[in-house]
Amino acid sequence: MGASVADTSAGPRSPLAEINVTPLVDVMLVMLIIFMITAPMMHQGLNVDLPPSESGAVEDTPEEPVTVSVDKEGRIHVDEAVVPIADLVRHLQLLPDLVKRTVHIEADKAVPYGDVVRVLDGIKQAGVEKLAIITVPEERRR
Repeated sequence: MGASVADTSAGPRSPLAEINVTPLVDVMLVMLIIFMITAPMMHQGLNVDLPPSESGAVEDTPEEPVTVSVDKEGRIHVDEAVVPIADLVRHLQLLPDLVKRTVHIEADKAVPYGDVVRVLDGIKQAGVEKLAIITVPEERRR
């Protein structure tokens, strides 16, 4: 008829043996939606049509390289930041540990050679000692 002694002794002070997973599922679904929305935005590359090359790949360096890109419109990008040619030397000199880092230059194959030479000259004036010109391996072009 009434409650047993064992039932009343457990009372509200007994530990909760079940985990409520509803808040966990809610948080995970929100995180999944945020990831699905932001993941496509994280890939922000420049559309540079690199010329082919038969030489080997660039060596990996322990430091993060600085990437200088010249797109087909002639705009210069230093690690995603658009930099006018007049400010290229000053912008590169402001980068930390520039002398120790490698600079990768990517130039669209439609860019005139003179524009690429001006960018190379600016990189040299900034004091860069290690420079790599990025191309696409010939076998990947086919």
